[in-house]
Amino acid sequence: MFGGNFAPRNWALCNGQLLSIAQNTALFSILGTTFGGDGRVTFALPDMRGRVPVHAGTGTGLTTRDLGESSGLETVALIPDEMPYHNHTATLTAPGYTGAVTSKAFTGRGGTATNDPINNFPAPAPTGTNIYNSSSSGVMGSSDVTITQSTPGSVAINNSGSSQPHENMQPYLCVNFVICLVGTFPTRD
Repeated sequence: MFGGNFAPRNWALCNGQLLSIAQNTALFSILGTTFGGDGRVTFALPDMRGRVPVHAGTGTGLTTRDLGESSGLETVALIPDEMPYHNHTATLTAPGYTGAVTSKAFTGRGGTATNDPINNFPAPAPTGTNIYNSSSSGVMGSSDVTITQSTPGSVAINNSGSSQPHENMQPYLCVNFVICLVGTFPTRD
């Protein structure tokens, strides 16, 4: 890493640029085509612009990462399976029902109307005292019930959110990454 806005002498910014193999044989022998290039005439430096470095390899419970692998997005749009549980606003439009309900009380014996409601009502026989007056007058007839339905109601479920991608960036500090072009060749021991 380098905090300057230039690459020092004998170093290059890691901007993914292609270099000549013939002019940079030592560096090509280390990088190969891991970061790009055709491997015959050119090879590429790592492109660290807008990237966070991740060490190659694996760790306990972690995904294996290969040298030169890149991944990740600055913004992500969630799919339904990734969304947390949430609520939506529901709007009920219920014009209701209109019409008339007309119902006459009835009593009878064997399908015939009677003036005598005593012991003649559409319910099990009571125990105890009757709750009506035994001296009522008038014929009690059959029940007429009319219900007229208006337009049925509806329920509308409103969408929540706006399906816009959200930022997926960890906190960061911008510095330049540089790579040495000329110097002592690194040994493995």
